[in-house]
Amino acid sequence: MHSYNPRDIEEKWQRIWEDRGVFKAEEFRGNKFYVLEMFPYPSGRIHMGHVRNYTIGDAIARFLRMKGYNVLHPMGWDAFGLPAENAAIKHGIHPAKWTYENISYMKKQLRLLGFSYDWDREVATCDPEYYRWNQWIFLKMYERGIAYRKTAVVNWCPHDETVLANEQVIEGKCWRCGTPIVQKEIPSWFLKITAYAERLLEDLSRLEGKWPERVLAQQRNWIGRSEGALLKFFVEETPIEVFTTRPDTVFGATFMVLAPEHPLTLELAKRGGRLEEAEEFVRRVKSQSTRDRTTSPDKEGVFLGVYAKNPANGRDVPVWTANYVLYEYGTGAIMAVPAHDQRDWEFATKYGIEITPVILPQEGEWDFGKGAYEGRGRLVNSGEFTGMDSEEAKAKITLWLKEKGLGEPKVTYRLRDWNISRQRYWGTPIPIVYCEACGMVPVPEDKLPVELPLDVKFTGRGNPLQSSEGFVNTECPKCGGPAKRETDTMDTFFDSSWYFLRYCDPNNEEAPFERDKADYWMPVDTYIGGIEHAVLHLLYSRFFQKFLKDIGLVRDDEPFERLITQGMVLKKWVSIGSLLEYLGLDAESSVEELKIKLQELAEVS
Repeated sequence: MHSYNPRDIEEKWQRIWEDRGVFKAEEFRGNKFYVLEMFPYPSGRIHMGHVRNYTIGDAIARFLRMKGYNVLHPMGWDAFGLPAENAAIKHGIHPAKWTYENISYMKKQLRLLGFSYDWDREVATCDPEYYRWNQWIFLKMYERGIAYRKTAVVNWCPHDETVLANEQVIEGKCWRCGTPIVQKEIPSWFLKITAYAERLLEDLSRLEGKWPERVLAQQRNWIGRSEGALLKFFVEETPIEVFTTRPDTVFGATFMVLAPEHPLTLELAKRGGRLEEAEEFVRRVKSQSTRDRTTSPDKEGVFLGVYAKNPANGRDVPVWTANYVLYEYGTGAIMAVPAHDQRDWEFATKYGIEITPVILPQEGEWDFGKGAYEGRGRLVNSGEFTGMDSEEAKAKITLWLKEKGLGEPKVTYRLRDWNISRQRYWGTPIPIVYCEACGMVPVPEDKLPVELPLDVKFTGRGNPLQSSEGFVNTECPKCGGPAKRETDTMDTFFDSSWYFLRYCDPNNEEAPFERDKADYWMPVDTYIGGIEHAVLHLLYSRFFQKFLKDIGLVRDDEPFERLITQGMVLKKWVSIGSLLEYLGLDAESSVEELKIKLQELAEVS
């Protein structure tokens, strides 16, 4: 009598499932259910975090099929990104070869695990058939002013001649070569996600009870809606605008601070006879990443030698530049109120700047020698507003300054437009050319995709696409004259911001997807992935969905109805054998046993 071997039985039925197309989804066939796990980067190996994530989705898909639902459960590959380029530099293997070999291996692993995917809908974001539609969506955004180009301050490695993300700056140095980074201004492409800030914020209420509250809170904080006032301080005839959420403290503004990158910083330093000192300070600050500047306890600055007039009391206050004020936040300038802002208090204490309290607690006193009072209270030293409650005073002082032409109510957001430019090879080429006669010209839709060239040198230095003359040199679509292609590629989060829609119609050669198919399958009924994507992938996907609705491609405002954040597998195993031993299984155990045991370790909430 033959012994029972679950692996043989599983392989037999996996073949039958595939041959018969058991998991193949078809549109317009009864009640639908779309279950999706965040697709993986093809690193070459499936880890236990993947297995747990995909097992959750697979259990939901199988259960709902048995209940009679028409289930869409696809899989694909988030296939562009820096690791493939690093492999090219280190091992001399082309990123495409490295990526597709990894996809092949990981796909084999997933099939052996018996997940019920509709493999006919598989997508890989590095396929030209996919990224052609990245480029198409970009052009639609460009037509509507959502995609635009401007100069941006970035982390720059002088040795590798490339931009670094904040996460790639380690103690002020390049993660790869150890060279001290500098802040550099370069032309970059942005998406105007801020145009959608209010909708992104308001529509979070639709997701309450369906998404984890922690994710909703992170998105609210990231969007960061602030109500306040835009005030004008003047250095002689030169206005400096500041945004503040605390107009009730304006009488206590005893100095101003401009970001080192602010266009007025060096101009005012020159006026004040402090140009040399200011230039040296600005150079030094440019070697610090944004993260270092915002987290460092050491606040440094230089007095610019000029004074601005406080719009509330007419007093002259010194104007400084300092490392703790960032140009990309607010207006790049602040009114500093050291009595009521701890950062300003630390700076003023260090440099001996006056501290003038204008709010006291409703009951008791406060020792301003020990720190700033940042709470609500009653106004003092505030002219006609003295004695008023600070919350009440916000609107009244704003209105008073508005009547004088020195301020106005303002709503701002912490959210910033999305810089999608990457000086990398392995990403979607941005479909723009530059012509001396015509300027910036979009590539016509019938010329898409703009494909990545193969004749590229991977040295780890500079922008790889610039080494391909055949790619860079082209002709202008408008006049036919000589032109240069854009050599930046898109941030890989662009690729993953709409992939769930491509699964609805993955083989469409005429459009990203058909509207009727998207209307049938969307929204994704259950989406499963890590909470670490709360304010990047999940926010960007919501932004794309709203843009695509605005241009008539989709019906729904939100892409994901329910979100499950599955947690992380914290324990690592050096081999599958050690994992099986930990779970009380052996090498002959069923993969279904493995999946059940993994779910028993931690319930999904």
